[in-house]
Amino acid sequence: MNIDVDVKKNQYAGTQQLTYYNNSPDTLDKVFYHLYFNAFQPGSMMDVRNLNLPDADGRVADRISLLAEDEIGYIKVKKLSQNGAAVQYETVGTILEVALNQPILPGTSVQFDMEWDAQVPLQIRRSGRDNAEGIEYSMAQWYPKMAEYDYQGWHANPYVGREFHGVWGDFDVKITIDRDYVVGGTGYLQNPEEIGYGYAPEPKKRKKKITYHFKAPNVHDFMWGADPDYRHLTKEREDGMTMHFFFQPGERTTENWENLPRVMDEAFSYINEHYGHYPYEQYSFVQGGDGGMEYPMATLITGERSFTSLVGVSVHELMHSWYQMIMGTNESLYAWMDEGFTSWASSEVMNHLRKQGLIPGEAVENPHARTFASLRGFRQSDLVEPLTIHADHFATNAAYSVAAYVNGNVFQEQLRYIIGEEAHQRTLLRYFNDWKFKHPNPNDFIRIAEKESGMELDWYKEYWVHGTDYADYAVKTVEAAGDATEITLEKVGRMPMPLEILVTLTDGSEHWYYTAPRILRATKAQPDYASNWNVLEDWPWTHPTYRFRVQHNLGSVQSVQINPRGRMFEDDVENNSWGEE
Repeated sequence: MNIDVDVKKNQYAGTQQLTYYNNSPDTLDKVFYHLYFNAFQPGSMMDVRNLNLPDADGRVADRISLLAEDEIGYIKVKKLSQNGAAVQYETVGTILEVALNQPILPGTSVQFDMEWDAQVPLQIRRSGRDNAEGIEYSMAQWYPKMAEYDYQGWHANPYVGREFHGVWGDFDVKITIDRDYVVGGTGYLQNPEEIGYGYAPEPKKRKKKITYHFKAPNVHDFMWGADPDYRHLTKEREDGMTMHFFFQPGERTTENWENLPRVMDEAFSYINEHYGHYPYEQYSFVQGGDGGMEYPMATLITGERSFTSLVGVSVHELMHSWYQMIMGTNESLYAWMDEGFTSWASSEVMNHLRKQGLIPGEAVENPHARTFASLRGFRQSDLVEPLTIHADHFATNAAYSVAAYVNGNVFQEQLRYIIGEEAHQRTLLRYFNDWKFKHPNPNDFIRIAEKESGMELDWYKEYWVHGTDYADYAVKTVEAAGDATEITLEKVGRMPMPLEILVTLTDGSEHWYYTAPRILRATKAQPDYASNWNVLEDWPWTHPTYRFRVQHNLGSVQSVQINPRGRMFEDDVENNSWGEE
């Protein structure tokens, strides 16, 4: 792609040459492009959706409806050809519908050539010009982007506000812009000597404009930011990967951004070790956007934050590189696999950084406890929806946010509880290595967990993802049985789960008991935290109660507690204990 930016009008002209490979077994007689900027016009689907949501995102609300002509966004396709011959097309909101002259047969390729004009909208959501911190250009979703076609068919969903799904490709992008702008984002800069050291413009050059030439291999999107006041820092890691940082210097930014590289260096090391090695040669943290938003090889983040907040958003958006940018999850349909897994891993990384003393605060034993509590609280409302809802179709923003970020987070932590620490660690690494650049779906992930744990886990995925009825267990009775004690547990919620039960005696000794649902077809290995581990008979999910005996008389039993470490999610935790804890 080649674009020429008119910074006075906030408009640009673009050309695109796209070679499309049909790797599917299907014959394609049409294609679709996303025209995301068209969402930022009064009356668009994004506009009307936010005008009618009961809890509209405050960054959007009614702002689109109030845009003036020079503030709206648009992408207007002027020409489009297939292998040199013009094709018929129609712009329908944020989608370009293209009727092909010749079908694209399986295993063949075709070349599309396009010319388009565009206007950068006032910053509303993710992309745009003149954001709240004064960044001139946050250029995300800025070009006509081919829609994804996979085993589920075309994914030509209108841009209503949430999440994306993209086609892998090799990008070669030239951005021509006024010389005093500094540009950074996705891709490797091909002409650093022409641009100047560290991308800094050369004031001696007389040309009014300069062209930044980037290449980005095997990515499914391309983002860039531009501002005349950007300061550009770099840090090369020991593994050779280079981190780039673009920010506007100021009282609320400079010190924090200068301290960010050393912390993110440690974050990269931890992530590479635990979740798979980052495969690209660079990553860019770019001040811009409206909060934090992930893109291949880069992120847009607002930068006027406390240091802990800046690190937090940087870690979260970086972690997206694994579950969205490298693996290519369809986050529109499976937002919980991206946002949720990212949130879970981000909590682990932030806890590690606290242990290292790199950010303020004390490390905790369970960095996910607050997430469990927030899910428990939200489930008291009548807004809960299953995770199978498409990201744009949740009835409320709250329901989407909880399903994507919170439920997905709890799903991952609870899986660690089910299969054990070591199996879970192997699962995450194998998932990354087996499915990078392949668009995994929920079944692909759970099958990896099954292979690494030796357990049958389809029931776990089905209950957690397809329904809204989760686990709840109770200690029903604790009674004397001669010289032993009989404990009766009750299955209150619909979802079956393996149980850890901690029996504490009056002498202070701890005895752990474990029972698995029969459908698990396996037993978790003894965890490190349980020195006295007793495996009980399986509990069929059809049975409402379960009895077992401990070889201690009732008088010596101080307490009985289900789920003492809190790693299993329950709607009610008040019924988990008997006796004095």
